[in-house]
Amino acid sequence: MSWRTVVISKRAKLDMKTGYLVVRTEDEIKKIILDEIAVLILENTAVSITGCLIAALNEKKIKVIFCDEKRDPSCELVSIYGSHDTSAKLRKQIKWKDEIKACIWSEIIAEKIRKQTDHLEDLGKSSEAAMLKGYIEEIEIGDVSNREGHAAKVYFNALFGKDFTRSYDCVTNAALNYGYSIILSCFNREITAHGYVTQLGLFHSNMFNHFNLSCDLMEPYRVIIDRCVVKNGFKKFDKDEKHILVSLLNSKVYINDTEQYLCNAIKIYCRSVFDALNDNDASKILFYSFKGRNEK
Repeated sequence: MSWRTVVISKRAKLDMKTGYLVVRTEDEIKKIILDEIAVLILENTAVSITGCLIAALNEKKIKVIFCDEKRDPSCELVSIYGSHDTSAKLRKQIKWKDEIKACIWSEIIAEKIRKQTDHLEDLGKSSEAAMLKGYIEEIEIGDVSNREGHAAKVYFNALFGKDFTRSYDCVTNAALNYGYSIILSCFNREITAHGYVTQLGLFHSNMFNHFNLSCDLMEPYRVIIDRCVVKNGFKKFDKDEKHILVSLLNSKVYINDTEQYLCNAIKIYCRSVFDALNDNDASKILFYSFKGRNEK
């Protein structure tokens, strides 16, 4: 499996030669085997890339993220046809029943709040963690009572203070948003690689959101970003801080009783969700954990 996250931060020309990504800068030439790359991030707007390399990156399902002049993710390379049987997969996706989608959404939200609870307990915030445990028990099919929203308010206020909201223009939100966008791109990659489309979600259904399904599936993985932002306590958010968040893609978690790089864990998780949807069996979902066991 591919595992490397490659970040191009200087002016460079990218090309392909005999299965290698060739990076030419003013100072040196580097080669990286394409089969090892999971994510390629182009931070510098002065990077140029050849058409043959773009075709190869797409063929090998390597996620490519382009950044703007502030080095923030602005767009990405998404395959039009990510699998040989995309047409069949799309027909399946359209036929997913509302009942199983609601059931799986409930499982995903419960796992997200469970991960948030674990984070709060690790920080010694036992009273807030207890509140989140109560919200998990109150989740209904499809989370019609919005336990997710209630849990989020308690969770973020416990992490960053009572006055904090996700709409603030601040370093913390800049870091969270950047990290979430990197994780989102990984989910876009896996969904299209499996032959499905990102626009048709389980819960998210915004007509202006091209990544509704990705936003659904990534929910439990947001906590990985939260933990990093809290641990580092960023006072500013520039190149070095962004690289800390990008490096999370090369961190390891446990899923299905095996230790995996985060990118590969996302792949395993997505496949399990698609199996659950197609087989009408939410018990097939595989969630990650930070310990040597699989939490379901």
